[in-house]
Amino acid sequence: MLSNELRYFFAVATTGSLSTASEQLYVAGSAISRQIHKLETRLGVTLFERHSRGMVLTDAGQILANHVRKNMRDMEFAMAEIQGLKAVRKALVRIACTEGMAFDLLPGVLARFRQQHPAVSFDLQVGTAMQVAEWIRRNDCDVAFQFSLAPERDVEIIATWPAPVLLLLADEHPLVTQPGVAMEDLHHYPLVLPEAGTTLRQLFDLSCRMAGTFLEPAFSSNNFAALYGFTRHTPEALTVCSHFSVLWRAKQDGMTLKTINNSSLSQRTLQIQVPGSKHRPAAVNTFLDLTARELDKEHKQWMAELTLA
Repeated sequence: MLSNELRYFFAVATTGSLSTASEQLYVAGSAISRQIHKLETRLGVTLFERHSRGMVLTDAGQILANHVRKNMRDMEFAMAEIQGLKAVRKALVRIACTEGMAFDLLPGVLARFRQQHPAVSFDLQVGTAMQVAEWIRRNDCDVAFQFSLAPERDVEIIATWPAPVLLLLADEHPLVTQPGVAMEDLHHYPLVLPEAGTTLRQLFDLSCRMAGTFLEPAFSSNNFAALYGFTRHTPEALTVCSHFSVLWRAKQDGMTLKTINNSSLSQRTLQIQVPGSKHRPAAVNTFLDLTARELDKEHKQWMAELTLA
């Protein structure tokens, strides 16, 4: 809570007048003036320029007023957070993600969250990595999920996990039982790839060059659902993705994820991002906490299964 000195200072700063502040606070103007003088003496600076028409903040006064205003906003937010601890009130959470996250993982996560918090609604926008990065920097969304090759600027990273590029293929595919899979092994099968320009395709093409091989896709698309469907319905076809993209769907559909012997394919991470220096409502914080725990649990389980395979 603000001291009397700061309360009186801020009232004069916002009204520009001792008399108006006196009326608002029901405190004598002389008492307000004494408190401001006491504050100026303690800080060793002049906070106001006194004019016949009112009180004008000095540079030092403006700095203090900005901090007091921020402190008051933070206190209001804290009170709202405390009130929201018992129940997440009706709210809209705006989410942005890249294509791979919208196929399986996020619909499942959002459905699970809504079972516990039916008052929360979601708006999900899907875009390219560049679009999602711009949306989160412009505060056009509350939370962003995207695969990243490098640290993002002007955003806060809530959680991050390794998201290597993996082969996705049917359980009965010949490569499933092969101990190690190299890039050149993929020549013999219909290859399904995302369009050029995505982080996944960039990594895949780089790995091909480093391995001294050229792989031409039998099918490419900017839509992961189309890539997944084509792979499922084409004998011996295979595609590439992160385990997060098909976290639950792959097992249901009899599909297997398999690593490729190429270190370049391990450079991506999955990040949960929020706008930097922005207050987050209780609903967003609750969603972030539950989602991060859910993804962390699923990632650890997948890593354990991979180790045993």
